[in-house]
Amino acid sequence: MSFEVVSAVIGLLLTLMVFSYLIGDNPLFRLAVYLFIGVASGYAVTVIWHSVLVPRLLDPLGNPNRLAWTVVPLILSISLWAKLSPRISRLGGFAMAVIVGVGAATAIGGALTGTLIPQVEAAMDSFDSSEGAVMLAGTVLTLAYFQFGAKRAPDDTIKRGAVIELLAWLGRLFIAVTLGVLFAGVYLSALTALIERLSSIINLVKSLLGL
Repeated sequence: MSFEVVSAVIGLLLTLMVFSYLIGDNPLFRLAVYLFIGVASGYAVTVIWHSVLVPRLLDPLGNPNRLAWTVVPLILSISLWAKLSPRISRLGGFAMAVIVGVGAATAIGGALTGTLIPQVEAAMDSFDSSEGAVMLAGTVLTLAYFQFGAKRAPDDTIKRGAVIELLAWLGRLFIAVTLGVLFAGVYLSALTALIERLSSIINLVKSLLGL
């Protein structure tokens, strides 16, 4: 039996184990989930070891020219192990703060340069068309929906102005349409994956039966 057939059979069994959740939570489904988490964790550790720790931390230790740049990351990495013990967890606080700060800065920078700025530029390029007008209206109306400023009415109730309330109602329409499109996209992706799995199962059964 070839490797392709063995891998296809294993994939079939795992797929059926995941599909077993349709009849309720059961040991087969939990076993498939544990296997997925274990394989994903093992793969992540392998990638981190070979792509990050070895080339960026261990290999430079043998190079005197790069040793000074490696000592600080090495000390910070070792101090993170202190988080495993409540008694000495403070020793890893600085390293954790560096990770959180750098991660936050990277996320914000990536969001600005990779998402916000390109979207603004695309909106400016298409502003002379009807598409740009719809984008501008959707942005303004959605922001109006999250405008919570209000005044106290004569009957001692707190209400927003009629204009803001109307804009907020229109903003809810844009939000509803957006969420509907996102849900349809997620559903379509899941349906595509399901079709691919079913097609693989059918092809495997045909090959095993010699059809």
